[in-house]
Amino acid sequence: MATISWLLKVLLLLAITCLIADDATATRELLPIQPGFNLTLRLETSGGLVDCWNALTELKSCSNEIVLFFINGQTDIGPACCQAVRMITQHCWPAMLTSLGFTAEEGNILNGYCDSFGPAASPSVQPAPMGVFGLSS
Repeated sequence: MATISWLLKVLLLLAITCLIADDATATRELLPIQPGFNLTLRLETSGGLVDCWNALTELKSCSNEIVLFFINGQTDIGPACCQAVRMITQHCWPAMLTSLGFTAEEGNILNGYCDSFGPAASPSVQPAPMGVFGLSS
């Protein structure tokens, strides 16, 4: 009788161990990836998101210019910095400047300065007139 009792205890312990091991390794099935969730394609086609992050990085690199603009009144904010400010406030996250610690008034002043500064104009190349360098047609 003692061996039967001992055998039942061992079998019960073995059954409980198997149930615990089964629950511990149980996983859920992953949902199939839907066609609209192609991350690579979304990142390639949504250049705006990449442009916004690039502008934020540029804004970080020109933060000294912005701080000096407000502290000393120096108007040495470069075109790349102003382009980043315009990109962020007009196309990406309008409230980003306040999130970075600038007041709404400072954000408006910075926007006003950069808007008056205008977009960086690319120089136009004029063709050289004929006869320059001693060449005739």
